[in-house]
Formats: sequence, C-alpha cells, structure tokens
Amino acid sequence: MDLFSRSWTALRTAVAELPDDAFAQPSGCTGWLVRDLVCHLIVDAQDVLITLVTPAEAEPTRDALTYWDVSATPPTGEDPLDALTVRLAAAYQEPRLLKFHLDDVGSAAGRAAGLADLDARVSTRDEVLTTGDYLTTYVMEWTLHHLDLIAHLPDVAGPPAEGLARSREMLEQLVGTALPPSFSDTDALLVGTGRRAASEAEKSELGDLAKKLPLVLG
Repeated sequence: MDLFSRSWTALRTAVAELPDDAFAQPSGCTGWLVRDLVCHLIVDAQDVLITLVTPAEAEPTRDALTYWDVSATPPTGEDPLDALTVRLAAAYQEPRLLKFHLDDVGSAAGRAAGLADLDARVSTRDEVLTTGDYLTTYVMEWTLHHLDLIAHLPDVAGPPAEGLARSREMLEQLVGTALPPSFSDTDALLVGTGRRAASEAEKSELGDLAKKLPLVLG
C-alpha cells in the first residue's frame, strides 16, 4: 500500500508541475501525446475507484502477477480504446482541465486505496483478486506510465526508486529470470516492456533472454 501511494503521488505531482507546452509533446506510449497519457491516467483512477467498491465472494482467480495479460506484440496506437482516449483528451482543450480532473479523481483513488481492506476480494475485468494484489499491480502501472510521461521530458522528475525496483522485480518474475545486473531498473523496465529497443551491447548481455523480450503488458 505504501508503494502504491508513493508511486501514485509522485506521478500526479509530476503531471501537476508540467508546463502547458509539455502536454503537446509525445509520450512513451505509441500514438499518444502527453495529454493523451494524462487522460488515460484519469480513466485508470476511475477504474481504481470502481474496483475498490466492487466486492467479490469467489476465490481469487488472479494475483498481482497473473493479473497481466502478457503479449509479445507492441501496441500500434490504432486500438479503438486507444483512439477513444485521444478524442477524450482533445475534448479537454486546456491542460489545466486535465490537471484538475486528474487531481480530483486521482486524489479520491488514493484515499480509497488507503482505506481499503487489503485482504478483501474485488472484481475487475471478470477476474477476482485480493485488494492487496490489485493495488500491487498498480505499482507497476504507475511506474511504467511515469516513465512514459517523462520519455521526452528530461527535466521532469522520474518515478520513485522503490517503485522502479519493485516493478523490475515483478517484470523479472513474469519473464522467469533476472535481467542483467548491469541494467538499471529504468533500463530493465524500458527494454523489458518494449518501450525502447535494446542496444547491441544490451542484446549481447541479454543473450538468449533477448528472445523472450519484450513483454507487452495489458
């Protein structure tokens, strides 16, 4: 819960401090500008609120790792939901409105998470998880999207080190082995999830592991 809170607070703070012209810059998500990514974060926050008030009685069907649908195909930006996000973001017209909505809904999601019973079960995407596992998935979600936010904004603060380390740990568990220790946590996440291509030197260090990457998480 502490990592969820720190990761989410850091991401919302980074968005709140962005200058208006940053919203028209590309993000690390294929086909999305920063404004589109911020709109997606608003939807994410709404999903957190909805899920936390959707209790389930059944046994968990997924946990913090198996929650993810793993693919080897990177997104193209042409998915209908991705395109809808772009239209929704454009409707805000002004960056301050995106900032306001993210702060409003995002703060509520953070408070709701802090009040949640981590052992309770919740339902989302037709699956059942404990609340603790569900919130743990968002440590990776917030961390990866924080990296997406700053992909072309080098002066903006990045995600907390603890969130990067935990996200790398989860990625390595999904891969089934550790990434080379010479990779920083940031590079491990960017290369491991296909947010950037591995350099020739990195491919050499990865060896046969390069064939398993990237893991595209959905």
